Amino acid sequence: MTTFQYGANVNANGIRQHYLRYGGTRPHRDPVIILPGITSPAITWGFVGERFGQEFDTYVVDIRGRGLSEASASLDYSLDAQAADLIELTSVLGLSRYSVVGHSMGARIAIRAARSQPAGLARIVMVDPPISGPGRRAYPSNLSWYVDSINLARKGCDLEGMRSFCPTWTDGQLRLRSEWLHTCDERAIRSSFESFHTDDIHSDLPHLDVPARLIVAGRGDVIRNEDIEEICSLVSGIKVVRVDNAGHMIPWDNEEGFYAAFADFLGVTLDF
Repeated sequence: MTTFQYGANVNANGIRQHYLRYGGTRPHRDPVIILPGITSPAITWGFVGERFGQEFDTYVVDIRGRGLSEASASLDYSLDAQAADLIELTSVLGLSRYSVVGHSMGARIAIRAARSQPAGLARIVMVDPPISGPGRRAYPSNLSWYVDSINLARKGCDLEGMRSFCPTWTDGQLRLRSEWLHTCDERAIRSSFESFHTDDIHSDLPHLDVPARLIVAGRGDVIRNEDIEEICSLVSGIKVVRVDNAGHMIPWDNEEGFYAAFADFLGVTLDF
């Protein structure tokens, strides 16, 4: 049985923000907000929302410029604006306490939002966040990979057309990406990719005052051992879990390992 409740649009931080809700109210358990990565509309994280919805009131968010949230030539796509979106969304939704799970870009948004120590934030999970920034090594993916695949999707493509960009993905994953990738505004993607290299999230990390967990992909080059050591030196008490047999898109590669990495950090385990 599905845990999907509904999709909705709200005006928060002065823009239309769209989210998908799973599970519904769970007394005595903090709601969970999931922030996807740079080219992941909320619906592509629906399978994760379904699983979280079995245990939590879960909101999977379309980041501005993605999915059904607002996009325009004049919209501010900065990390600060995205962080403000999260804080204002929780206020509009009336969430007095909540946890945030951010993947990749979503993790950077969560970190920047947490820096301001917003009321209600109970804990934060950072899933393979890009650690690039001023004076640091570049993010390992190329901007052209994103832009070229978006342009292909904008014209219309099937799963086979998308396979050249994501050769290890299943047919179902490819079909969903080819259907929804065109909703990612290229201006938003370019701005966020630039932000990976100009925004310093390491200066934000010491200001985190809530329990934090770092989930790292066992494969790939987004986070190295020395990066983990640095993050641990900046965030007191952070727990680090590595998910074996998974690249950057961890739940796509090892869904069971992804859920296991949370253990009971959110208040209850997420068994597969």
